[in-house]
Amino acid sequence: MVENRRSGKLAVILHADIAGSTTLVQQDEHLAHERIQDAFRRFGDTINKYHGQVRELRGDALLAEFERASDAVTAALAFQVDHSVYVAQLTGSILPIVRVGIAMGEVVVADDTMTGAGVVLAQRVEQLAEPGGVCITAAIHESLPKRLPFDQDSLGEQQIKGFDEPVRVYRVALEQGKAVPEVEKIQQTESPSPPRRLIVAFAAVALLVVGGVVFWLKLWSPDFESASVVRMAFPLPDKPSIAVLPFDNLSGDREQEYFNDGVTNDIITDLSKFSSLFVIASNSVFAYKGKPVKVQDVSKQLGVRYVLEGSVQRAGEKVRINVQLIDATTGGHLWAERYHRDLEHLFAVQEEIVQTIVATLAVKLTRLELERVFAKPTSNLEAYDYWLRGQGYLARTTRSTNMEARQMFQRAVELDPRYASAYVGLGWTYRKAVGHGWTEFPNQALQQAEDLAQKALSLEESAAAYRLLAYIYLLRGQYDLAIHVLERAMELNPSDWDSQAILGSVMLYSGRRDEAIQAYETALRFNPNTDIDRLVELGLAYYLEKRYDDAIRTLEQNVGRNPDHPFLHIALTAAYAQANRSEDATRTVAKVRRLHPFFEVASFGTRFRNATDQASIAEGLHKAGLE
Repeated sequence: MVENRRSGKLAVILHADIAGSTTLVQQDEHLAHERIQDAFRRFGDTINKYHGQVRELRGDALLAEFERASDAVTAALAFQVDHSVYVAQLTGSILPIVRVGIAMGEVVVADDTMTGAGVVLAQRVEQLAEPGGVCITAAIHESLPKRLPFDQDSLGEQQIKGFDEPVRVYRVALEQGKAVPEVEKIQQTESPSPPRRLIVAFAAVALLVVGGVVFWLKLWSPDFESASVVRMAFPLPDKPSIAVLPFDNLSGDREQEYFNDGVTNDIITDLSKFSSLFVIASNSVFAYKGKPVKVQDVSKQLGVRYVLEGSVQRAGEKVRINVQLIDATTGGHLWAERYHRDLEHLFAVQEEIVQTIVATLAVKLTRLELERVFAKPTSNLEAYDYWLRGQGYLARTTRSTNMEARQMFQRAVELDPRYASAYVGLGWTYRKAVGHGWTEFPNQALQQAEDLAQKALSLEESAAAYRLLAYIYLLRGQYDLAIHVLERAMELNPSDWDSQAILGSVMLYSGRRDEAIQAYETALRFNPNTDIDRLVELGLAYYLEKRYDDAIRTLEQNVGRNPDHPFLHIALTAAYAQANRSEDATRTVAKVRRLHPFFEVASFGTRFRNATDQASIAEGLHKAGLE
């Protein structure tokens, strides 16, 4: 068996991609791929001619390695000159314009895959190049012989993500009227033996050089320790799996947090609609918000292979979005892009990000999925902004913020009466008012929520609207109706953990405990940070199946998240009693009496369709000493 080989070295790295490739593919997928492949084939020939080696060729990106900076820059310019003539002869608008970045740094080669700081830097520098252009770092600039006919314009120091110190970048082009230099032969000649004194001097210099190279290698050594598949908290799914980390807010204005969170959530929601992709829920990824995290830790904790991270900067009517997609199991940066657009093009940017991710991960698409994902929610950006604000208020779960959310959603509806998501958000404010006792007329509020969900569905079929309906039916005890709409919700959004969790609740209270456990466990896989109420219900499902140890394990693991959750301790009390752990049961009985002084066993579990389920829980509570 051939062993995996891994080596680190200093190299000159060339990274190239096709500017606007997503747009080209949208216009004509077959022709775009054909022309992109042809461009990279010819670029590869040029790279080989100038003593380079193509290391990777994937989709719309090419990665190559050179020994000399002069060869890399000359190859890039030679190709761009030839390619400009080639593109000028093409018909139509499918024009594969290439941009190139060249950097020097340490790389790691494992299983014919190249990663490391040098690769990342070349990719970042390439993103600074204009379509048809070439950008290089200061290290490459300083390595180029003065005799070469290159114009090099400094772009100044650039703050590049992933690098602590700014990087000076240059734009390089052929001097006006000059030809591309010919290929220079790499010659190795023997020289006469030098005098001993020169040997000693050379050895001293060599030691200094080696010391400098060691320091350089340490400086560029990637601190990325890939995520071990065997150490992951969950087995990797059998399809591409991804977590989208909350985008950083670079605007300097904390009031813009809702906007950044909205962009993150929109991308998560859109990705969740693809049946061939496994997407971690926003609840779990937002646990990392504002914290310094490593993508490999995210990968191990959530059990995913790919991690998307990014940032948003909103200034007036402009928005700047930076994103990068990383394979946490190898440390490979699969794709990165910067978008600097007018705010009115925000939806187009989000669409391009989603399209590029699914293309990079080779996700299988269906026509219906594409139509659902890329349908614009609204053409009114002001309405969208109010919807985002409403979502932010809704997540805080207080009576006052619920009313603030309602006002935001109402304003969004006024601005765009056909904005389906705004009606769903408005409906949730009424549903929450019922669930938290914030209304004197719960039946009327539930009816308002149902009417708003139906209104949304009349405009656009969505998992969110069906999920709202399901929750209303659950509260009314209309379990069969709830199951029916949840099945449709999960068809529309296969990674929708919330629908799975609500399905678990419906199955639990309707007496289908095995299916409840399956739904809850599926929800937990998508969202390891599932809310406490759903975990209490999972504990009850285990309890009713007489799996007392599983019930206790599930409930105990989450006591620390909310030590004063009365229903968690009620369920734990019954499980302890039935598992004959009398001391633990006595301890939790005291907590129940402190947290819920007026608790009565007869009032617990009234939602269960089967009286035997309620009686089973009551048996455990009575055994523990509760009345």
